[in-house]
Amino acid sequence: MSKHTIKGKVVLIAGGAKNLGGLIARDLAAQGAKAVAIHYNSAASAAEAKETAAAIERAGAKAVTLQGDLTSAAAVEKLFADTIAAVGRPDIAINTVGKVLKKPMTEISEAEYDDMTAVNSKSAFFFLKEAGKHVNDDGKVCTLVTSLLGAFTPFYAAYAGTKAPVEHYTRAAAKEFGARGISVTAVGPGPMDTSFFYPAEGADAVAYHKTAAALSGYSKTGLTDIEDVVPFIRHLVSDGWWITGQTILINGGYTTK
Repeated sequence: MSKHTIKGKVVLIAGGAKNLGGLIARDLAAQGAKAVAIHYNSAASAAEAKETAAAIERAGAKAVTLQGDLTSAAAVEKLFADTIAAVGRPDIAINTVGKVLKKPMTEISEAEYDDMTAVNSKSAFFFLKEAGKHVNDDGKVCTLVTSLLGAFTPFYAAYAGTKAPVEHYTRAAAKEFGARGISVTAVGPGPMDTSFFYPAEGADAVAYHKTAAALSGYSKTGLTDIEDVVPFIRHLVSDGWWITGQTILINGGYTTK
């Protein structure tokens, strides 16, 4: 079996129940993954996780759903342990977990800051730590960040600011895990047409985002469509393994670096 094929591999996706994570899970199953472990955060996503698991099994792969709040190191350790017990050591580990907050810095409370740090930064760090311990040699690891890392804009300090450390975690992990043939990347989509995007934005902001990308006029929504991001993830966790330690913004020209 090729080191860099998806066929026959075991996949773990944190936040894999719905939206982009769910589509990645289904896509990798369709590409021949042997098994996909689908993490979801809370009971609110349980039904969607089961639907995604059913779609994966229809594609011929084994599926398991695993619930957990990944804002503690112990919970991330348990996620990897449960994955290994259910389907084996992962060859591909993808973390799509994130939380958005759009608010002026002067109005952000300490509790909000701590929550954003735990979801966007701490969980990403410990996911990479456990991936480094448990992903098979020649494996692939990818974390979802945000295209706002390339933006000069107000109101997203707590969101983009707590995703920003993942860029360095990615570089460090790529150096540390590279001797085992493991590539590590981060992907920053533009604002996506999903339930993750709309609650944080008012009508005027939504209208702006739908016209802000250079290619907005060629998108069905004006936003980044999850279907346009998935092929890049697929590439990075297979033939694109030579790309490592980098953050790639996939947004139709919404921001650049």
